[in-house]
Amino acid sequence: MVGIIGGTGFRPDEVEGEPERVDTKYGPAWVQHALVAGVPVIFLPRHGPGHSVPPHRINYRANIAALQTFAVTAALASAAVGGLRVELSPGALVVVDQFLDFTKARAATFFDGEDGQVVHTDMTHPYCERLRRLLLEAGEEVHLTLVDRGTYVAAEGPRFETAAEIRMFASLGGDVIGMTGVPEVVLAREAGICYAAVAVVTNPGAGLTAARLSHAEVNEVMESRRQDLLRLFAGVVPQAHADQCDCRAPSQPPAHTPGARA
Repeated sequence: MVGIIGGTGFRPDEVEGEPERVDTKYGPAWVQHALVAGVPVIFLPRHGPGHSVPPHRINYRANIAALQTFAVTAALASAAVGGLRVELSPGALVVVDQFLDFTKARAATFFDGEDGQVVHTDMTHPYCERLRRLLLEAGEEVHLTLVDRGTYVAAEGPRFETAAEIRMFASLGGDVIGMTGVPEVVLAREAGICYAAVAVVTNPGAGLTAARLSHAEVNEVMESRRQDLLRLFAGVVPQAHADQCDCRAPSQPPAHTPGARA
């Protein structure tokens, strides 16, 4: 099964019914059954039903555990981000390949030692390279310009960054900045789920223009790019679960005991 993780402003066109609650050992999460390119997928709205949960309060472990409950082995995610480079203008689509983590107060691992095991997960290449290649190839097929590679900076939120922070993140090698990509990508790796994300630049980072940042412009750009993201994901979903990747780390202990669906 393929999972689609939707961030701000992203949803499939064909979804079945109301969000379904899934109870996991980490708490509840909500998913919907959907079709993408005629293929059944599990759609997980990252911020919960009605975009009701702010970035720093998202139960990332429950979200990924819920995908495991449905035997999801590959996940494609959307992410609304700010641009740290002037060349990444609003609307740019970046298939990210690295991250810098500046989050502060989130449960960031399934392996917290409660079972007496110490597990260290390799994150040299945090995003599934095979899914990244499929996204880039799908972009060519539907004539979308994609930026191949980019470093995602994960900030705590929910506030936007200061101009000084944006300058610092750019000087460290960051290309885009968001509030939800970590620990999501880490937990997917720990859970043995292939994971790739497309970052949609919705605005320049603070201080790169004279304009003040607003959530309204984020929603506006995401809505303008939603159909493009759907076309992109539609080109990948039929192939996403075809093979097992090395990044799935099948030899690791299970990340959780699946909870019951409610």
